[in-house]
Amino acid sequence: MITQKDKKILRDLAKRVADIAKLPIMEQRRYMWKQHNQLKRVRPMILVFPEGSWRELLPQSVLQCEDETARQMEWELRRRIYHYEHIHDDSVIEKKWVVHKAIKITDWGLQPKRRPSSQETGSWGFEPVINDYSDLKKLRFPEVQYDERESMRRLEEAQELFGDILDVELKGISHISFHLMAIYCELRGLEQVMWDMYDNPNMLHEAMAVLEEGHRRLVQQYVELNLLSLNNDDTYHSSGGVGYTDELPKPDFNPKRIRPCDMWASAESQEMAQVSPEQHYEFVMQYEKRLLEPFGLNGYGCCEDLTNKLDYVLTIPNIRRISISPWADVEKCAEKLGNKYIFSWKPNPSYLVGNFDPELIRNYIKHTLEVTKNCIIEIILKDTHTCENHPERFTQWTDIAQELVNQY
Repeated sequence: MITQKDKKILRDLAKRVADIAKLPIMEQRRYMWKQHNQLKRVRPMILVFPEGSWRELLPQSVLQCEDETARQMEWELRRRIYHYEHIHDDSVIEKKWVVHKAIKITDWGLQPKRRPSSQETGSWGFEPVINDYSDLKKLRFPEVQYDERESMRRLEEAQELFGDILDVELKGISHISFHLMAIYCELRGLEQVMWDMYDNPNMLHEAMAVLEEGHRRLVQQYVELNLLSLNNDDTYHSSGGVGYTDELPKPDFNPKRIRPCDMWASAESQEMAQVSPEQHYEFVMQYEKRLLEPFGLNGYGCCEDLTNKLDYVLTIPNIRRISISPWADVEKCAEKLGNKYIFSWKPNPSYLVGNFDPELIRNYIKHTLEVTKNCIIEIILKDTHTCENHPERFTQWTDIAQELVNQY
């Protein structure tokens, strides 16, 4: 139970969020995102996701609520306020509170194992649980379980707390993203998957076929249980970007039963970063393409360099947003994408650590903006796992970027 003291803290924060959401700049940003996502260049758009750095920007020590559930709500409200006040990107602060439906999805029949790091934020190692062909038989298709009673309880609780301040919405599955190779590498081990492409390609193909069918069945269960929700709003899309668009849902949609064709979806295969375009397509992208085909608009990629793989990426049905990683050749990608797709550029996040050099950052961003003058470009700063306890660097970086994009 949330105490009256905690409720007052939450409601006061919600009022501040509501005030920010009413500012004219939010409507302007919303309009710009719609134009941008529909390939009508307004100016390069900017989004910043501090991700791991949030623990330095907004540490748990700033929270005032006592109840753990209340503290989670408080952190989310403070995150929105902090973002508006200190990170001057093109994020839209909406006057809403989303309640997620109580949905559980069973596993694939095997639990991944890892070798933990000796450091708190260090990298872990793979501990394979699929060691030979016969282990593939242990895989099973996930099943979706929906608890309507719990969902309604959550909704009523949020309406009582925020209903007169924020627009309380109940949402089901609104972020659709396929990560086939990530799932399989967790079970097989990344190094072994690399060997399998040469030594045991049939086993890898069989594994991908199982994962493709399992994901297809997941989407079908979402449809049958009526769990899909529109994502043509501030919903995070692909590996960066938001879904604002008037192209979705389709004109004949039924608001009471959302279909895949009414939604954005995406896929990525960072594990394939170092393999050839042909192998990338053969061992995973062809499976991802079939999963993405039913959706209205699609995105592809994350941190993997797609420079030499764009010919394959552009065969994905309804492809709209393509991730251009920090290691991509921006000149080649700009020439290939032109103004027909969203050039979702991920600048190098390492410039926020070490010797913070504003002039270096300025020249770095300016170069990309110059070579993408004919593109529909968005700048997505993410994977920032630390700012070395210098939160002001996010403000400085974003202000530099905003100054530059307004020149283009």
